[in-house]
Amino acid sequence: MPTQPQTGPIAGRLPADALAENFADLHPPLSAHEARVAADRCYFCHDAPCVTACPTEIDIPLFIREIQAGRPETAAREIFEANILGGMCARVCPTEVLCEGACVREAAEGKPVQIGLLQRHATDSLMARQGHPFTRAAPTGKRVAVVGAGPAGLACAHRLARYGHDVVICEGAPKPGGLNEYGIAAYKTVDDFAAREAAWIMEIGGIEVRHGQWLGREVTLDALRAEYDAVFLGIGLAGVNDLVVENPAIEGVHDAVTFISALRQAEDLATLPVGRDVVVVGGGMTAIDCAVQAKGLGAQTVTLVYRRARDRMGASRYEQDLAAQRGVRLMFEAVPVALEGEGRLSGVVCERMAEGPDGLRGTGERFVLPADQMFRAVGQRLDDVKMLETERGKVVTQGSGRTRMDKVWAGGDCAAGGDDLTVTAVAQGRDAAEDIHGTLTE
Repeated sequence: MPTQPQTGPIAGRLPADALAENFADLHPPLSAHEARVAADRCYFCHDAPCVTACPTEIDIPLFIREIQAGRPETAAREIFEANILGGMCARVCPTEVLCEGACVREAAEGKPVQIGLLQRHATDSLMARQGHPFTRAAPTGKRVAVVGAGPAGLACAHRLARYGHDVVICEGAPKPGGLNEYGIAAYKTVDDFAAREAAWIMEIGGIEVRHGQWLGREVTLDALRAEYDAVFLGIGLAGVNDLVVENPAIEGVHDAVTFISALRQAEDLATLPVGRDVVVVGGGMTAIDCAVQAKGLGAQTVTLVYRRARDRMGASRYEQDLAAQRGVRLMFEAVPVALEGEGRLSGVVCERMAEGPDGLRGTGERFVLPADQMFRAVGQRLDDVKMLETERGKVVTQGSGRTRMDKVWAGGDCAAGGDDLTVTAVAQGRDAAEDIHGTLTE
């Protein structure tokens, strides 16, 4: 039987003080004393497995030693040399499966050195107290177009500008930052950090950002290749995968990325409507961020539904546990198959799944989750990029981001072979910039 209709999403379910608490900084920064104590735990391993685990290969033992010696700004310069978005990565990297997961203390004691928080301590110290740590080389006369002001685009633009090339970033959104500005949970990057970091990166000089410039609309690859000496694509994944269910045209169903973006740009969280009973479909970081924030806005129940077993989720175990601690119910091996409701969503019909030698299949067992709001977080896709070779919905690259089209490089989420992490996007943007620079100065 159909479930009882719900009242639908409403704004202001929680008072301002509760919202402030729910969206406070997930990992408050270390004090100078706390940082020194944390740094003292590092063994400064000669083989440094933490460095190998970092996609940008930051010299972690070196920067921690500088913090230990009371020189956080010097530590920050070491970090920024490898990763100009080191401040953001310190906040959003899944350190539990990267550097901290590889830490010798994690293996020996189950308690790694707090590398992420130490990195944040260093980078925040320099950004707050000193000017930009790098100077721009003499102008080369070369011009490079960067499409997309996300992590890959910003990293690429900064490295190219540092070498003296003139960079024009074509960005469709009103603000730079890409995923960092529009797609990450608000409690991970408080105090408008994404915008402040982007502005700080631009202080190198030689970078112009043009907003309202979407690839395929205001700008085309042909025009960019004709006008510039090189083009870097850091366009992310703007499309959202569909969820195949019965009765899909019903009010109350939204994309998780749109919800997260609206929340990140809201001046007052109390104005954002959220359902009483919310269902989030997906198993990645977007699904977790959406579910935790829906609960933080005041949803009474939030259920995250993932089609496979827990160990197959894209989100790390730490993020899964965080969601559970924040009151999100995690439901595995289930998939929505139909939506209930007369015009407005009232329930989500799910089917139990089983995975065997022949892959994932439905068992035929169905159940209904009461819901007046559902969010889809089942993956994103690359919008059509004509002329470029793609593989499984991403741009094919070789070497340091080179595409098979002359003068065009790509990196970040839009490029094949990545793992959809901010830090990986930064590494790909940086490495593409090095390759572009080498090509332009041959």
